[in-house]
Amino acid sequence: MEIAAAVVAVVGTVLGAGVVGVQQFYTVRAQRRQALRDRAMTALGDLSVALADHRRKMWTREDLRLSGAAPAEVAAAREASHVTRSAVTAPQVALTVLLPTLRLDIDSAVRAAYEMRGAQSAEVLAARREEAVAAADALTASAAYILSRP
Repeated sequence: MEIAAAVVAVVGTVLGAGVVGVQQFYTVRAQRRQALRDRAMTALGDLSVALADHRRKMWTREDLRLSGAAPAEVAAAREASHVTRSAVTAPQVALTVLLPTLRLDIDSAVRAAYEMRGAQSAEVLAARREEAVAAADALTASAAYILSRP
């Protein structure tokens, strides 16, 4: 009887440790997944803000250029747009690394904002701005779908 009780105790201990180990594994995995989601949400927010800022600066820059503003005004607007363009890079890279399945959507949103440059008319500029907004919205929708999955 003592041997049977000892075997039961050992088996119970081993099974208990196994259950605890499995629970810890799933807990750690869920924590990592949540941390990835949190970092991706931050990068998405940062990229969305950077793209909106860049679109706004590009609108100002190109509108000044198209309206024949003074060269100094256009140059100042160009400098301001260079700052916002640089601000796009870090969140773009971060989001691409965190959610590589969104690479095409990310690149499309960034490229659309950059393509506002050199518009031939105010109408073309407005159309490119709308395309850039639509591409950013599509990125947000794709990210929301991916991040909402269990």
